[in-house]
Amino acid sequence: MKIAMIAPIAWRTPPRAYGPWELVTSLLTEALVERGVDVTLFATQDSLTKATLAGPVPAPYSEDPSVDAKVWEMRHLAAVFERAGEFDLIHNQADFPAHAFAGLVDTPMVTTIHGFSSERIVPMYEPYQDRVHYVAISDADRHPRLRYAETIHHGIPIEEFPFDPIGNDDLLFFGRIHPDKGAAEAIVVAQATGRRLVMAGIVQDQGYWEREVAPHVDGERIVYRGPVGGAERTATLGQARALLHLINFDEPFGLSVVEAMACGTPVIAIRRGSMPELIEDGVNGFLVDNVDQAIAGLDRIGEIDRAACRAVAADRFSVDRMADRYLALYRTILGR
Repeated sequence: MKIAMIAPIAWRTPPRAYGPWELVTSLLTEALVERGVDVTLFATQDSLTKATLAGPVPAPYSEDPSVDAKVWEMRHLAAVFERAGEFDLIHNQADFPAHAFAGLVDTPMVTTIHGFSSERIVPMYEPYQDRVHYVAISDADRHPRLRYAETIHHGIPIEEFPFDPIGNDDLLFFGRIHPDKGAAEAIVVAQATGRRLVMAGIVQDQGYWEREVAPHVDGERIVYRGPVGGAERTATLGQARALLHLINFDEPFGLSVVEAMACGTPVIAIRRGSMPELIEDGVNGFLVDNVDQAIAGLDRIGEIDRAACRAVAADRFSVDRMADRYLALYRTILGR
């Protein structure tokens, strides 16, 4: 089986720190290679992979301002589809632009839909659903006007997230500094409970950062570490009393939620989007509807068995499970 894997080009594959789509693309690519699949990864030229690396894009446009996103995204996709006949299947992880090429080639195509930024992008999905096999990353994120081949949850390399059976007394916010992700709400919970809050992630909304977050960051009770990667990432996820995931949108998935659970850290999350698919209330965290309930949940966080958090992540959200399900989907599409 020969697969063309299209990665996004905002960040390197895998990302150095932030880059969830690139991270999932990398994890799946490497797992498929381990299973003997011949994968060509179309990604930025600084990407790291055991697959065959291809593509013209010199660097990620979010890291190198000389790379024009629109220009190089078109060059990126052209490089894939000019070679479409070499592959049994094209797997697109890079949103809707690839669909413009779908009708020009005979090669079957899968698109993993990592979420809908708005209803305005649906016209680049709906007309192509007879040609492209869509995969949802959660049942909650299935659009009512689209047909799906499968729902496949993201997986993580469980072995790379050391289990911390104890943690500490700190609370953790881990994600984009943006109103959607609930950074301000996490600060309110920390201040109301008198606990230290560690915050990690890129600043995606500068105005929100300046208004709602930065005034509270004092380096002692509210600590901001910026985007973290590698060993610092896993240590940050594991060394916490709880992850606060007080989102203000219907999140398609939550990699940090699963990663925290893998380290043994329970999650208190707003009951929106995919959260009920990731969190078993009272087993690996609590589902809440508002900040007051999140504060009350912290009083009960000692009821959560950190080993159970790890077990849920290992059983339901491993890379192996994700890769096996994608491979089964490829075989179904190809009639193998």
